[in-house]
Amino acid sequence: MKIAAFHNYYQQLGGEDILYDDETALLESRGHILKCFTRHNNEIGGAIGLLLTTAAGTVWNRNSYKTIKSLIKDAQPDVAHFYNTFPLISPAAYYAARAIKVPVVQSLQNYRLLCPGAFFYRNGQVCEECLEKTLLWPGLWHGCYRDSRVASAMVAILLTTHRILGTWREAVDMYIAPTDFARRKFIEGGLPGERIAVKPNFINSNPAPGGGKGRFALFVGRLSKEKGIKTLLAAWERLGNGFPLKVVGGGPLAGELRKAIFRNPAIEYLGHKPVYEVLAIMGEASVLVFPSEWYEGLPRTIIEAFAKGTPVLASNLGAMESVVEHGRTGLHFDPGDPEDLAAKVEWAFTHPKEISQMRREARSEFEAKYTAEKNYEMLMKIYRLAVDRVAGGR
Repeated sequence: MKIAAFHNYYQQLGGEDILYDDETALLESRGHILKCFTRHNNEIGGAIGLLLTTAAGTVWNRNSYKTIKSLIKDAQPDVAHFYNTFPLISPAAYYAARAIKVPVVQSLQNYRLLCPGAFFYRNGQVCEECLEKTLLWPGLWHGCYRDSRVASAMVAILLTTHRILGTWREAVDMYIAPTDFARRKFIEGGLPGERIAVKPNFINSNPAPGGGKGRFALFVGRLSKEKGIKTLLAAWERLGNGFPLKVVGGGPLAGELRKAIFRNPAIEYLGHKPVYEVLAIMGEASVLVFPSEWYEGLPRTIIEAFAKGTPVLASNLGAMESVVEHGRTGLHFDPGDPEDLAAKVEWAFTHPKEISQMRREARSEFEAKYTAEKNYEMLMKIYRLAVDRVAGGR
């Protein structure tokens, strides 16, 4: 199969960038012919003023349309797969593919099509004010994109224009959502449910499961409010020093973490670590704690924990609700509730037999859903659905 892959990289490497790199490498390793087209946000710089110069192109980039139409015409791919079109490629690229009758597939790694801020998160809490609106005035008023009403207006115009044009409903043959939760949200936002397939992300490596003999809990991630670090530290205030916690990562709340360590020697801060060290630590942890307080996409950290056979204590919210099965691959707790989190940690430390079973189930879940081979099988099925839709006259 010949595949054209399109992606707009972010200024700071993110999960969408990693997914694009991993999936295109996976496809090439399976013998597919790829034609890749990428843009990078470094082209426009970081200033809002520079972003505004791209406003018209963000809604409809004429150069992208011409370039991508020419590329597709020359390459004659079986499928055009778009990962991120914002802001430099623009949805005009879908129409370029459709003009040559090439099936269009779009990955949905955030909520940009429904929310100017892309994450349904504002002022420290979940926000869905724009979810079912055609005119996205709340996102503009609150300055949800880059904390600027002017920059948010650009995004709101983009989303509103293409909602009115019916782009999201008509110009894409298949969408790929990473979780059942994300699929439900996009359906609520007006996307056609029959064209949204669920395919989780994956990790290229297949690390051996760990033994879980370390008798400590582990947090891996950004030390910030949306990741639930305050809830984590508040839970450990209640737990005292009898429950060891290791923390890997960095971020704006590192200072609060250091204060918590001063009060509770059971907490250990390891700072940033390379992936291979994180995986080794994760394999020995009793549980991974994932207290995020926003919806997330599909956290790579949870997939890595499953690969190592480590159960996850996760907020009962968003992606975590879909990915972590309560009582099987981990436990849910009420988001933002340190008392409930503390209770779940205490249960995990005092029920070794049940946690041992969860370790086996977590590894089984990884093998069933998150390996490169499983990802490839699911991706090929989605491509075939897109091809069949175009062959059937859409």
